[in-house]
Amino acid sequence: MSQPPRSVALVTLGCARNEVDSEELAGRLGAGGWSLIEDADDADVVVVNTCGFIDSAKKDSIDTLLAASETGKKVVAVGCLAERYGDQLASSLPEADAVLGFDSYADIAARLDDVAAGRPVAPHVPRDRRKLLPVSPVQRPAAAADVALPGHGWLPTGTVRNRLDDAPVAYLKLASGCDRKCTFCAIPSFRGSFVSRPPEDVLREATWLASTGARELVLVSENSTSYGKDLGDLRALEALLPELAAVDGIDRIRVSYLQPAELRPDLLRVLATTPGVAPYFDLSFQHASPTVLRRMKRFGGTEPFLELLARARALAPDLGARSNVIVGFPGETEADVEELEKFLSLAELDAIGVFGYSDEEGTDAVDFDGKIDEDVIAERVEQISSLAHELVSQRAEDRIGSRVDVLVEEVDEDGVFGRGAHQGPDVDGVVRLVGGDGLERGRMISAFVVDSEGVDLVAEPVGEPW
Repeated sequence: MSQPPRSVALVTLGCARNEVDSEELAGRLGAGGWSLIEDADDADVVVVNTCGFIDSAKKDSIDTLLAASETGKKVVAVGCLAERYGDQLASSLPEADAVLGFDSYADIAARLDDVAAGRPVAPHVPRDRRKLLPVSPVQRPAAAADVALPGHGWLPTGTVRNRLDDAPVAYLKLASGCDRKCTFCAIPSFRGSFVSRPPEDVLREATWLASTGARELVLVSENSTSYGKDLGDLRALEALLPELAAVDGIDRIRVSYLQPAELRPDLLRVLATTPGVAPYFDLSFQHASPTVLRRMKRFGGTEPFLELLARARALAPDLGARSNVIVGFPGETEADVEELEKFLSLAELDAIGVFGYSDEEGTDAVDFDGKIDEDVIAERVEQISSLAHELVSQRAEDRIGSRVDVLVEEVDEDGVFGRGAHQGPDVDGVVRLVGGDGLERGRMISAFVVDSEGVDLVAEPVGEPW
């Protein structure tokens, strides 16, 4: 009897958390006898780790699944879109040979065996994952043992994770899920309640990542400032960060997804002043109008947000700061947009993501009055995006004459490129190093900023790499 096909390609869409999940899937598939193939055209099965966050991400996920099916390969959908819509997605997308939820990750190799052999695989049936764990956060660590939590897998003798590249930067998951009740966001319904990973697991995985060549670790979660609350320790992140920075081989720790309302003074101080921790503030402001923020079930406004940034800059004047904002939220007025423009003009952010509001099933905002016409939303997105481009370009120009420590990530015929401490991967711009001949990927180098190109910097190396 011939063996079924055993090669698989993983296609990852969406956020950094999905990238960690894909590496977990890769580890489990490899342990189950599947060969990982980089090119989907050469694989027997293509697994698409989908995103289900907003309409554009859903469309991209569906288009990717359809494109994979056109190759004649067997196609499996996993990830947030599959978890969120499950059997509904399967019935509307017969091109997918299987639609699997998070509960299938632990035995993903066996599920792919079924797909490869032509055996039917029942599609995932979605559940509101917030209901799978106790309401009380302190009861969650024990209960979480019985709930599938992608990206939390770590074994004392090794890891179920398999790095899919040799980049000098790696993502490390702090937690999964979210307990906040933002009226525009459906993520808690399909990612579940907030669950922290134990600090010892995070540290062991950090040590393993360093052994694979990672020199910068980016800590990811849905809300990093909540880390430890379900472990009974609201100061857990403050304690963990210096330990992570001390891991042999790791030069930089970066924390992403900070909730402004939860950024405690002690945590702000640790982020801004701990050696080895990038003074980098990825702050989820979403808007600056108090009226809009209250309808979003969020807190703050222009003045408190600017005061927060001022406190951080008093500790780390050259810090990096970025945020995302939503325009066109139900009830948003021209005055609210002007308030957002005022805040952005004063905040000196290094990167700004701008999104237009769209209804998401299962969120409170779906039923809000004051819905804004799509054409008006598009105009406001263009308006704020144009301002954002000007502001981040000016912020980059302001860094001319400063020094940055650059992690070299790309060396090719186009030049030498890396990132400073104020730049997160993929979204915040890069540093182009001139006169960097001989620099190797994965090395750190101090550099003097001599020019800017939009959000990007141009810098000359100073001293020897390390």
